[in-house]
Amino acid sequence: MTTPLKQPPPIDLAPWQFEIGGVVLGKGTRIPIGNIEGLGSPATRPQDVDNPTGDGTYPGQDFYGPRTVRIEAGIKTPGDPTAAADLLARLELAVDDPAARTRPEGRAVLRGRWPGHGIRRLYGRLRRVEATSTANAINGWIPLDIEFAGLDPRWYSDDLSQLTLSLDQAAHPTPGPRAMSAPLRAPAACGSADPADRPGWVTNLGKVATWPSLRVHGPVAKPRIWNTVTGRVLELDLELGAGEWVEMETRPQTCWALRNGKTNVANDLTPQSRLDLFAIPPGRSEIGWSAEDPTGTCRLDVSWRSAYTAL
Repeated sequence: MTTPLKQPPPIDLAPWQFEIGGVVLGKGTRIPIGNIEGLGSPATRPQDVDNPTGDGTYPGQDFYGPRTVRIEAGIKTPGDPTAAADLLARLELAVDDPAARTRPEGRAVLRGRWPGHGIRRLYGRLRRVEATSTANAINGWIPLDIEFAGLDPRWYSDDLSQLTLSLDQAAHPTPGPRAMSAPLRAPAACGSADPADRPGWVTNLGKVATWPSLRVHGPVAKPRIWNTVTGRVLELDLELGAGEWVEMETRPQTCWALRNGKTNVANDLTPQSRLDLFAIPPGRSEIGWSAEDPTGTCRLDVSWRSAYTAL
């Protein structure tokens, strides 16, 4: 039996530092940063419509476009041109990563830290790493122009939050045609319960809504998941055997529902189930779920990152 390789822990960053593809840039590194553009509001995609019979336009919805972050930096390894070339090659390898570059769902990650904040990350594509001059490469100095397109303009916490719920831990169901949990059990002893101890609480520490990943583990039939604050529901009309699972990704650019990591089961979602609207609002809310499982061994895994408008 092959033992899976352990992923290395994420690189810790100090304030004023950024990381791309395992290469750290910024204060105190061998790649100091001169200037960064794109840390303010992302560009908008206005949907205004010209007035066909007069002056002016009719206002439409303003959507955000990509957040383009441009970094002016320089590799600085005095007297060691080989080390400079190696750092440039590592950045070029990050651009060439097939998992992020050639797959529609592929995303690169730009991590950074602002003073007073924790580490946050941006998802998108690393579009450019250009050595703008090699005149001083022999001395270990290579100026760089780096461009990262944040296809999702939100910044996310680097820390992943996770929650696991069995059926007997589920919140009270929302109104609906079916909201039963199995197996049925005798009521617990009466007493005062601390609401803070309810196992379905999820907390988004950010300022804007975030998008969870959900995984339902069988054996289970007709799982139904809801958020008690937003009222949004995800319901699947399918059955899973023991050892099977369905994973749902709700981020707008990467919405999908896969059975055992292979089979698309998005068509098994009921009409009112919108992956792209199943967001966790800022602050605290509660995840509940119901399903049919006579064994009582199924479970729901929820993971999310707090979301922010700024680094």
